[in-house]
Amino acid sequence: MLQEKAGELAGKIWQVLNENGQLAGKDLKKATKAKNEKDLYLGLGWLLREDKIQTSETEKDILVCLK
Repeated sequence: MLQEKAGELAGKIWQVLNENGQLAGKDLKKATKAKNEKDLYLGLGWLLREDKIQTSETEKDILVCLK
């Protein structure tokens, strides 16, 4: 069940990034309507493992974009 949730969230994240380009983590959470940060990071982990996204850190947040 958790694997299905991760895949679904990864799909939402990919779609939002494809439409909007680079986003900060808080903006990505809002755009995907993720319930909490844990869910957001679950989807991001899936995409990182598949080498579909790039991340960088700022002082207060992360920035995410498609490769």
